Amino acid sequence: MKIGVLSRDASLYSTRRLLEAGNKRGHLMKIIDHMRCYIEITADSPRLIYQGSPLTDIDAVIPRIGASYTFYGTAVVRQFEMMGVLSANGSDAIARSRDKLRCLQLLSKEGVGLPVTGFAHSTKDTEGVIELVGGAPLVIKLLEGTQGIGVVLAETYQAAKSVIEAFRGLDANILVQEYIKEAKGQDLRCFVINNQVVASMKRQGAPGEFRSNIHRGGSVRRVKLSNQERDTAVRAAMAMGLKVAGVDLLRSSQGPVVIEVNSSPGLEGIERATDIDIASKIIQYLEQQWRIKRKAQEEKRK
Repeated sequence: MKIGVLSRDASLYSTRRLLEAGNKRGHLMKIIDHMRCYIEITADSPRLIYQGSPLTDIDAVIPRIGASYTFYGTAVVRQFEMMGVLSANGSDAIARSRDKLRCLQLLSKEGVGLPVTGFAHSTKDTEGVIELVGGAPLVIKLLEGTQGIGVVLAETYQAAKSVIEAFRGLDANILVQEYIKEAKGQDLRCFVINNQVVASMKRQGAPGEFRSNIHRGGSVRRVKLSNQERDTAVRAAMAMGLKVAGVDLLRSSQGPVVIEVNSSPGLEGIERATDIDIASKIIQYLEQQWRIKRKAQEEKRK
């Protein structure tokens, strides 16, 4: 196959690993900066133009789209889909997971464990939202935040009220969530491919830091999941429609709760913590889907 990795930076660990894994398995790999693609929309033959030439010979793509480029990035993935190109994650699934509020609403509908969460528009409803999640301490999250940026722990009622009013004063959309004290600054990253957890790690926040993101100085180690945790991660990915996903869980007194579903999970931390070749597993998934597609095409021609 000829596989395109949609990435803005060829030097990133995840991008390099996907290229290495694909080349090792005999595929032609190409890095495509999705923000430099432009879309030709016609009635009969949708096309993508990249570096002055049409992208006509791509069999599959692996989207590695940053959160700040979601709108245009998903448009590019959608165009590939219209051209009959396989995608490790579909454009609609990526969009669903990137909208944090919509993501939580869909997970709630499927009965997936979640922290109690509140969302309101007016600052006049601040007190009600705080009470809804059980009062302080509580966690306040920007809907557009990534890698732990825009996540604040408010330890008192007054601090929570001040932070919420400040964010809303900037017209920022936020979620207010209960603080899972028993998690003790730890979370679980579950890497899901094709409805199976293929690797998992525990992330521990740096001293004095309640966020466990590696980008915030957190440490990682391999962890064994319970059956309930494994099932929760798979159900969360399926609710989004994602075939490649990083699902973040907290261990609460009520069982595992999902705090995020990531459509472009990084490979570096979890590959090094688990010594599992996740990049190759993603390529193998695309190979499987390619065989299914070819078989369906052959049967249709008969």
